[in-house]
Amino acid sequence: MLHVDAIDVAYGPVKVLHQVSLAVKPGELVAIIGANGAGKTTLLKGIMGTLRPSTGSIRFGDERIDGQPPHRITRKGLVMVPEGRQVFANLTVWENLLMGAYPRLFGRGRQEAVRLAEQLLERFPSLKARRNVAGGVLSGGEQQMLAMARALMARPRLLMLDEPTLGLAPAVVSQLFELILQIRNEGTTILLVEQKAFRALEISDRAYLLETGRVVLSGKSAELLQNDYVAQFYLGGARSRAAEA
Repeated sequence: MLHVDAIDVAYGPVKVLHQVSLAVKPGELVAIIGANGAGKTTLLKGIMGTLRPSTGSIRFGDERIDGQPPHRITRKGLVMVPEGRQVFANLTVWENLLMGAYPRLFGRGRQEAVRLAEQLLERFPSLKARRNVAGGVLSGGEQQMLAMARALMARPRLLMLDEPTLGLAPAVVSQLFELILQIRNEGTTILLVEQKAFRALEISDRAYLLETGRVVLSGKSAELLQNDYVAQFYLGGARSRAAEA
């Protein structure tokens, strides 16, 4: 479904990604783990078109998408939930949801968008109770759920999540991981960037470890959980489960 082949991505003269390659197959949940500054967010931005790779190629389905603008990539079914939620603070929950289906809000597509928004509010009860509340006054967990629901309004074939649990309470983190699994189990392919490496490996099918802009390890998540190097530097050894629970 998604094939990233040997891309380099830079911010001006500073190269951040070096010959990064990865693949995501239909129906998979693939995790990208690594420390702060490893290039995880830069990789998602390169895929999404907000940054343009200087070398290499990116294919989504049968089409090459590197160099295309984000709105065209989104319409092809590749949708990203950015780090930091980025909900529209002055719009209500309902209005935020409809913005996720903006291209369909005019003409006959509006009725479908409204129906999908109502369905998503049933899936997210805390949002349903606050449908007329401005996005900016929601809690961090509610904003993350709103950002994910807004992305689902675009009916993604592949959903990219950038640090969805960042800064959230443990109970909310567990709820979000359950929600991510539910979305995958309902048929949406997911590419997950997550610093809680143990939890990300626990729920994903395969994973890639980024260090200083390079893929240094990849494979089945169950195998990376047992890898001594990953355990020592990213899982906290035997304390990982307790620390990230």
